[in-house]
Amino acid sequence: MGEKTTMNFIDLAAQQRRISKELNANIARVLAHGQYINGPEVRELESALAAYVGTKHAVGCASGTDALLMALMALDIGPGDAVLTSPFTFFATAEVISLVGATPVFVDIDPATFNIDPAKLDQAVRAVEKGDSSLHPLPVTAGGKLRPRAVIPVDLFGLPADYDAIEAIAARSNLSVIEDAAQSFGGEYNGRKCCSFGRIACTSFFPAKPLGCYGDGGMCFTEDDRVAERLRSIRVHGQGSDKYENIRIGINGRLDTLQAAILLAKFAIFPEELELRQEVARRYNELLADRVKTPEVPNGYRSAWAQYSILVKDNAERTSRIAKLKEAGIPTAIYYPKPLHLQTAFSGLGYKEGDFPVSEDCARRIFSLPMHPYLAAGEQRRITALL
Repeated sequence: MGEKTTMNFIDLAAQQRRISKELNANIARVLAHGQYINGPEVRELESALAAYVGTKHAVGCASGTDALLMALMALDIGPGDAVLTSPFTFFATAEVISLVGATPVFVDIDPATFNIDPAKLDQAVRAVEKGDSSLHPLPVTAGGKLRPRAVIPVDLFGLPADYDAIEAIAARSNLSVIEDAAQSFGGEYNGRKCCSFGRIACTSFFPAKPLGCYGDGGMCFTEDDRVAERLRSIRVHGQGSDKYENIRIGINGRLDTLQAAILLAKFAIFPEELELRQEVARRYNELLADRVKTPEVPNGYRSAWAQYSILVKDNAERTSRIAKLKEAGIPTAIYYPKPLHLQTAFSGLGYKEGDFPVSEDCARRIFSLPMHPYLAAGEQRRITALL
C-alpha cells in the first residue's frame, strides 16, 4: 500500500513562499521604526483597503469580532434593541449583539445561498415591530417589546447577501445595516465590492480568510465621517483628543502594526489570488456536477470563496464521506454543525428546534472541501473522485 499524503485544507505555506521577500522586508521595517501600535503601516493599509472597496473610511482593529462589536457601539445599540441576523454563521456575529446588551433576533436563510432570506427578514422585522411571534419566531424578552434597530447580514462563505432587498427593508423600518463581511473581502454584488454596504461594514483578517494576517485582525468600513470618528475613538478605550482623555467607553481594539505590515505584503497579490480562487471553484463545480449540491452564485454576484461547501443527503452520508476523505489524507470542515439559536449560550432567548428549519437542515448536511488559491487541478480530481 502506498504512503498516504495529507493535503492542506488551506495552504498558507505556499503563499508565504511566494511573498517571503516582501513579508520579511515589511516586518523588518516595523522592527526598525518600532511603532508597534498604530504605526504607519496601519494607516497605509487602511488607505489601500478603503480605496479597494470604494469607501471613504477604513478603521483597522484587533479582530473581526471587535469590528462587529465596535460597529454596534458606534451606533449606540444596546439594551432593549433588537438586532436581526442569521443563525447559520460563526458565533461571533450574534455574540457581539449580546455583549452590548441588545437581543439577537434570528432569521432563517435562503437554502440556495446560505445567506439571510430577505422575505423572512421582512416578516421578522414586522414581527418585532408588532411584538407578534405568530408572524415569526421571536426571542423571549424579560423587558417586553423590543425596538428593531439593526440588521447584520452575513456574506457566508464569501458570497454577498442580497443587499438591494435587505437595504429596502431596512430603509422602511429605519434600521441600520451592518455588513458582516468576515468571509467575503474581495467579493462583489452588482458591481460593488463587499465591505461597501450598509452603515458600517466589518471584515476579519483571521489567517484562514481570503485576506488573512498571521494572528487576529479586522477592519470597519464606512462612508460616514462621524461614525468613522467614533470607531477610531472606541478602538482605543474611547479616546478623545489624546490617550489620557476618554470621552466614551471603548475597548482595546487596535490592529497591531506587524499584522498590518503582513497584510500589505499579502494584499499585493490578493487580486491574483482572488482569480485563482474563482478557477478552483469552477473546477470543483465541473467535477462535482450532478454528484452533490454545489454552491450557487446568482447573476450579479461574485464570491470570494472563503470556503467551498457542499450539501449531501443527510448526516449519515456526510459522516461517511468525511471519513472516506480523511482516510485518504484529505481534510474537511463543517461550517456550521449547530445553528446559533440552538447554542447553549443563547438558550435564554427561548428559541427551539424547528424555529429555523432551513438552517437546521443545512447544519445536518453541509461540509467544506479544501479551498485555497494554490489547490492544484490534480488534487481536486483526487478529492472529487473519492466523492
